[in-house]
Amino acid sequence: MQFHMIADGPKPVAPFSHAVETDGFVFVTGQMPDTPANPGVLPEGIEEQTRNVMANLTTVLTGLGLGLADVVMVRIYLTAFKEDYGRMNEVYRSYFPPDRLPARTCVGVTGLAYDARIEIDLVARR
Repeated sequence: MQFHMIADGPKPVAPFSHAVETDGFVFVTGQMPDTPANPGVLPEGIEEQTRNVMANLTTVLTGLGLGLADVVMVRIYLTAFKEDYGRMNEVYRSYFPPDRLPARTCVGVTGLAYDARIEIDLVARR
């Protein structure tokens, strides 16, 4: 088992690794909608927050020699589910070809770090 921290990756909001790898699977910790340059500072709106989360996930995957094409499972957490679900999906679908969508779960939650509207974690396969 390998525990990965990506040098230029997002600043962790808690004690965790950016990713843990075992048996060819890579489990990427949920990413927040801030940026490595501005930890804790969030953009307005679900669209920009979704883009930032996807950029942070891509940074972690790239640091491991992987990409979104290697993703097999995604979990999305939304604090304003009814309000944000449709607009988040519009942004999210732009990151994957229609015939290569990962398995996915999306749930509404009562709160996230930094009062974010969204957090996404994922599993990739090397």
